Amino acid sequence: MKKNRKLIYLSLLSAIGIVLGLFESVIPIPVAIPGARLGLSNIVVLVTIVTIGYKEGFFVSIFKTIILGIVTGAVSSFFFSIGGAILSSISMILAHKFLRKYLSLIGISEIGSFFHNLGQVLVACFIMKTTTILAYLPLLVILGIFTGYFVGLASIYTVDNTNILK
Repeated sequence: MKKNRKLIYLSLLSAIGIVLGLFESVIPIPVAIPGARLGLSNIVVLVTIVTIGYKEGFFVSIFKTIILGIVTGAVSSFFFSIGGAILSSISMILAHKFLRKYLSLIGISEIGSFFHNLGQVLVACFIMKTTTILAYLPLLVILGIFTGYFVGLASIYTVDNTNILK
């Protein structure tokens, strides 16, 4: 892919991820679990990993997280988000690289969802200087099963209907 074209796609994907992140921040979730979100912007990360590349997917994940933190002004939640974004992107990259013949994008998304939640809880343990917050992880993982499935399914439809590689 030509350098300029690739940069344009990465810019557009990052912008879409930021818009999806802003959109999901105003959607009320019917469960009273603090920090729980739909993860819509992770569709963009997974699509980037699959269609453009691993470095680019990691870049989009970190970039959208930083910009969302700045735009929303949620400085306290930024550290949780960046911890989740780093672990999630790395895990999805590794899963795609080594397990893609065994897992669909739904499975890769589920792995990313789990590691995003784990990253957030580990950051919380570090900030609060206690491990009791790990008791919160099962609730996040259960919710993450549903959101991870949706993100994976949406990513499948997006990748199947895109011509980024052409």
